[in-house]
Amino acid sequence: MTIKFIVEKGPDGYGAYREEGKDLITTMGDTLTELKDNIVEAYNLYQSDNPKKQITKEQIKLEYDLPSFFELYSGVITAAGIGKRIGMQKTLISAYVNGKKRPSENQVKKILLAVKELGRELADLEIA
Repeated sequence: MTIKFIVEKGPDGYGAYREEGKDLITTMGDTLTELKDNIVEAYNLYQSDNPKKQITKEQIKLEYDLPSFFELYSGVITAAGIGKRIGMQKTLISAYVNGKKRPSENQVKKILLAVKELGRELADLEIA
């Protein structure tokens, strides 16, 4: 069983949330490691009446909003670089990253595909 939490980067660290039926489970952490620990604690507290639904860190899947993803990997992956790979105008991807525009589901898929392709290229890279 995998439990998905949406992660957002803020000025005070990371926040995560998950809709569980009509309820909202939220938590924060200064680092991603602390955030995962806090997610486990918050989710398990929410499920305290149902021990079979208790989770571990290995069962957590973090999903980032676009601005938080690029902030998390700033200096490593740039929005302009990904935009160039997929032929997206720098101003458009910048508007997505800065939260001025919200990308369509199709645009998010296109950006994510480019990031994953870059990851595969880097994983296969050898340096002589």
